[in-house]
Amino acid sequence: MIASDGDAMDEQAIRDMIFRTLRAIAPEVDPAALVPDQPLRDQVDLDSMDWLNFLVGLHQALKVDIPESDYQKLYTLDHLMAYLRDRLSSRA
Repeated sequence: MIASDGDAMDEQAIRDMIFRTLRAIAPEVDPAALVPDQPLRDQVDLDSMDWLNFLVGLHQALKVDIPESDYQKLYTLDHLMAYLRDRLSSRA
């Protein structure tokens, strides 16, 4: 399935916000080096407090509730993208 221009822009906006928020916590992260289907925390070497700050930052930036019970769903960049996309589309 090919996304429309609006969907692609939304995807890119979500991805940009993830990377912006991630770099606020870990400025040395190179978004181009991240592998989307590999554990994100391992790739960027975030401890549990940094990971929590990252998720809180996404919550604040995107105005999306991320309950603690959902943290386990946010394992990879792909999972995080899908989760945020679903949360944002359910608000529309």
